[in-house]
Amino acid sequence: MNQEKHDEPTTQPDDNLEIRCPRLGHQIRFAYCRNENGGLPCFKIITCWQTYFPVENYLRQELDQEEWQKTFNSPPKPKILSLVELIQKAKSLKSNP
Repeated sequence: MNQEKHDEPTTQPDDNLEIRCPRLGHQIRFAYCRNENGGLPCFKIITCWQTYFPVENYLRQELDQEEWQKTFNSPPKPKILSLVELIQKAKSLKSNP
């Protein structure tokens, strides 16, 4: 069985690769998922990207223990709050190209 070790360097995918986001319903790049949660990764990032590269290994290299806890071990925000935040973010991006 060939398992990748956590201490082997792992790099993120090329920024040209886009996948469909189950939360947003359209194509996105890894860079968005990596910072979607107020500078932290989206809580679904491992599920969404594990098919494309060893994302968990990458995140364990990049995040400290507190960031990991906040991202993956905190209760998710209520759906309505997440939607309002996404709408506000989209509006600010549209007004500040």
